Amino acid sequence: LRYHCGARSRNAKMAADLGELLVPYMPTIRVPRTGDRVFKSECAFSYDSPESEGGLYVCMNTFLGFGREHVERHYRKTGQSVYMLLKRHVKEVRGAAGGAISRRRNGRVFLDLELNRDFNGDEYECEDEAKLVIFPDHFEIPLPNIEELPALVTIACDAALNAASAYKKQESDSWDEEIQVSKHARSLRQQDNGVRIPPSGWKCQKCEMRENLWLNLTDGAVLCGKWFFDGAGGNGHALDHYKDTNFPLAVKLDNITADGADIYSFDEEEAVLDPHISEHLQHFGIDMLQMQQNGTENGHLNTDNTESVRPRVSEWEVIQESGMKLKEVYGSGFTGIKNLGNSCYLGTTMQVLFSIPEFQRAYVGNLQRIYDYSPLDPTTDFSTQMAKLGHGLLSGLYSKPPMKSELIEQVMREEYKHQSKGISPKMFKAMVSKGHPEFSSNRQQDAHEFFLHLINLVERNSAGSENPSDVFRYLVEERVQCCQTQKVCYNQKVDYLMQLPAPMEAASNREELIAYEAKRREAEENMRAPPEPVRARIPFTACLQAFTEPENVPDFWSSALQAKSAGVKTSRFASFPEYLVVQIKKFTFGVDWVPKKLDLSIDVPDFLDLSRLRGTGLQAGEEELPDLTPPIVLPEDTRGKDHFQVSPDIDESAAMQLAEMGFPLEACRKAVYYTGNMGPEMAFNWIIAHMEEPDFAEPLALPSFMEPGPSMASLGLTATPLDNQPPEESIAILTSMGFPRRHTVQALKATNNNLERALDWIFTHPEREEEEEEPSYELFAFISHMGASTMSGRYVCHIKKEGRWVIFNDHKVCLSERPPKDLGYIYFYRRLSSC
Repeated sequence: LRYHCGARSRNAKMAADLGELLVPYMPTIRVPRTGDRVFKSECAFSYDSPESEGGLYVCMNTFLGFGREHVERHYRKTGQSVYMLLKRHVKEVRGAAGGAISRRRNGRVFLDLELNRDFNGDEYECEDEAKLVIFPDHFEIPLPNIEELPALVTIACDAALNAASAYKKQESDSWDEEIQVSKHARSLRQQDNGVRIPPSGWKCQKCEMRENLWLNLTDGAVLCGKWFFDGAGGNGHALDHYKDTNFPLAVKLDNITADGADIYSFDEEEAVLDPHISEHLQHFGIDMLQMQQNGTENGHLNTDNTESVRPRVSEWEVIQESGMKLKEVYGSGFTGIKNLGNSCYLGTTMQVLFSIPEFQRAYVGNLQRIYDYSPLDPTTDFSTQMAKLGHGLLSGLYSKPPMKSELIEQVMREEYKHQSKGISPKMFKAMVSKGHPEFSSNRQQDAHEFFLHLINLVERNSAGSENPSDVFRYLVEERVQCCQTQKVCYNQKVDYLMQLPAPMEAASNREELIAYEAKRREAEENMRAPPEPVRARIPFTACLQAFTEPENVPDFWSSALQAKSAGVKTSRFASFPEYLVVQIKKFTFGVDWVPKKLDLSIDVPDFLDLSRLRGTGLQAGEEELPDLTPPIVLPEDTRGKDHFQVSPDIDESAAMQLAEMGFPLEACRKAVYYTGNMGPEMAFNWIIAHMEEPDFAEPLALPSFMEPGPSMASLGLTATPLDNQPPEESIAILTSMGFPRRHTVQALKATNNNLERALDWIFTHPEREEEEEEPSYELFAFISHMGASTMSGRYVCHIKKEGRWVIFNDHKVCLSERPPKDLGYIYFYRRLSSC
């Protein structure tokens, strides 16, 4: 009795002591409210997690997470003293024979966390540990400790422990908001009518349409979808069939992949999910599992003339170098990036950017300064997250070779390879994609578009500091000639990426392609399996030649005629970048406005000389067009009304086609207007280039007739237009410092007339003598795409490091044996020194 009384007395004293200890900190301890994000799976400054050796500290006021190396910085900056230390201990469970046993045994698991390891089964044991830690003395209080802690602290700790981790919750919410499971999916009854869908040759059962076809999942009827606003796309027979039968679900035939399909519910009037889609398709002879085994994972079944239902000729295997015993590499610069689900477009782009010294220096080289001056919420700060990602890739901390025991197990159990390699860019992806309608989703995206999006963010966040994206920046010289007067105008604009056409007519195996196309059509007409696909082989010189070919400008406004006239445009380099990014235009739009990929092989050279693409400026004998802007023509009944906004001449059908893709209608109308009604594809490029602007979705606002109208320079698509000449006062300031006028003008043009950045540009781009300025480049990286569309498939990248090509395939990093340079999508060249 005395023993128990003494124990109760000691416990009561300990509880009183803890209560007194926490009293000064009680005002700083918060209970997470609805909407608060609890960062308990990843450090704000590193890729430490509860699984890391030092665990993760969660601030009990802001709920930000910090690794052991970074928690002291937060304490010093904020004075916040109370943190929750979370640790997760993970180990594999072994049986008597030494192998892992097939069952899951959880110890104390109370953290709602996703594992940072890619286990293939439930053959592991987890045990979680939580403590309250009080700084600066690191006094630790084990949790749970209900009897000894004040009630408010207990409630706050329980709420933080039970909250979903920040990005796990965000991803789930995003997915739920996008597409819901259909109410018909689980109860769908399929007719046993013997219908089997062939792999090709589809057409609507009520008309001859061969595009935009939908398979009804109840009776197997193949019918066309609705029409688009230009009259193309279908006759709406799939919807008519539902009205006649009430069969609710249909799947789009040419969008079936190994991972899923596009499903529409006529009854619910929206796109839906079907958890049983594999079984429902199997009923009609479409085997999704077989698609994956045959190497067409994420590849579309396609009726487009440029594709067949068979997989491309070993594209997936060749690009990933499958079947070869690739040697894994570890350490600084060889860290993989885990795929978050369709995020490889981001991973490959960032791997290439952080292989460039200027990006390394700007972010990793300034890491401590960036971290010390980061805002109170570093998770949303661009520079902080760029520095974090760069350090994660270059430090080698997250790319260590396995221990000898792990190597033995990897031989025994191949599937456990790479389970702890690489970094998971959840925080980075959330930051760079915030507010973007495409990159914020869980869908696959175009690496080319993401590259331009990231460059835009770098530009915006580099005020007053080094701008590493300047290494991609160059001036394009555009020459437009009026076909009637033969007069010319020269304009310059900034660009970051060179888009090269892929002229199919220049294929070196043209006869083979023609023969294949004839066989494919014959097989389609006779409902037979298609022949083996043939890939077009195009010389790189033909791509360069196509780039230099004159381009017709049918609605060119000639200032000499003061009227619209036919024009011809050519483009050259007015200046050359330090790093040249070349995109092969492999994608075109199908009738359903889904980008589809041409099957191409291009003999991309290791070394590139662009001397013949150098701009010349106004030549002797050429006469310039007058520098006048097009007038705004007012209808007769509006003349004299000073503030009347003119109704613009807009191709509304083109605007509606773009709106069908999900863009705001007003933005689509502006895109069509500012690209001179030159078609939806040109307008689409304008949308991609301007969608980050604050007034992107605002209605088109034209100046009154008393104000100047839009000039030619305002019609830029993917590049930023520049005036012909920087302000003289800016030129004078820089020339007064001793810089040559020509170099000064070039610097101002390259930096949008920003004096501070122009000065930095001058120092980082020393003037070269004309004879020394040879634009020669060496290939050092390329990004490849596998699949039929930018909306599906996968990306990997190859980067040349220390004289060897290395393949970065998500978290797996290996020495490359056969870099597939001919199948790349985006190529990166570095300029060779003339010394």
